[in-house]
Amino acid sequence: MRETSIPSELDLALVHALQLQPRASWSELAPLLGVTASTLARRWERLTAEGLAWVYAAPGRAFSRTRCAAFVLLRCHPGARLRLAEQVSAFEEVVTVELTAPGTADLLLDVLVPDVALLTHSLTERLAGLPEVSAVECLFATSLYTEGSRWRLHSLDTAQLSALGLPGAGARAAGSSVEPDRLDRALLDALVRDGRLGLAALAERTGTSAATVRRRVHRLTDSEMIVFRCDMAPHLTGLPVSVTFRGQVPTRDLNTLHRTLATLPECRLVAAVTGTTNVLATFWLRGIGEIQRRETAMCARLPSLTVVDRIVGVRTVKRMGHLLDGDGRRTGTQPIRPW
Repeated sequence: MRETSIPSELDLALVHALQLQPRASWSELAPLLGVTASTLARRWERLTAEGLAWVYAAPGRAFSRTRCAAFVLLRCHPGARLRLAEQVSAFEEVVTVELTAPGTADLLLDVLVPDVALLTHSLTERLAGLPEVSAVECLFATSLYTEGSRWRLHSLDTAQLSALGLPGAGARAAGSSVEPDRLDRALLDALVRDGRLGLAALAERTGTSAATVRRRVHRLTDSEMIVFRCDMAPHLTGLPVSVTFRGQVPTRDLNTLHRTLATLPECRLVAAVTGTTNVLATFWLRGIGEIQRRETAMCARLPSLTVVDRIVGVRTVKRMGHLLDGDGRRTGTQPIRPW
């Protein structure tokens, strides 16, 4: 097993700061965290080397408005789960792969593609055609209310949060739609691997100027086609258990559900979906015993919600294009290209 150091309070504060401002310079963050820029650089180098935290570019809110997202449940033959997970992790349109406890499914996938036709092809030709797959269920995401880029570690205090500021706080009109061209895609491939690459490094990798890179990155973020996010292993979060609830609420209550669940600190994702249920919500919890408590509290807040399934994740093999080991630490990148 890889040796992992015990995270310090500074490590946790640094990761929380990068969740809020993923591309901030070390000199910008140093006064906030009370250390030197070189100390932060060393800390981040160690965290990334150990696979404990990483910054990258991910599809933003505009993507969910203009592209097609779905959650796919796969069943497979006994003994084929890990082999199948490794196979589908190589698919560019499959951004997340989670092994689940025996029950409704063996694997839970997040799939992102430009349109329904490509999703249909992925489901019927690529996934269903794999010899290990015995059943496929697809839940189209009709609304994505909250997702992992908005989840926070909550390690900074109120004064630090105030000093740091919240990028994008307040109402902001949706930017105009951007259709990525060849240069945009080259930038995205680099930023999916490392979201903190500087302008000069990006310019060198894409064969253009730093000024052009700056304009292109700003255009992609301002249009909300991409968002930069800082992700981390459970070793840092202290929340090793992932559970996805499938539920049903009257359509009139969907917006209320969103406003209620998205404020819960353990909530990673809330989506309205198609299928036999119309709600999908994922939580990161401290232990298995928290599942019932979270469900009880959730239903108390939302009396019209009926939970019909609880999908417990036992290992995430791939998350937003990043490959993870059995402890949830990043070991490599399988870039996603849903653009």
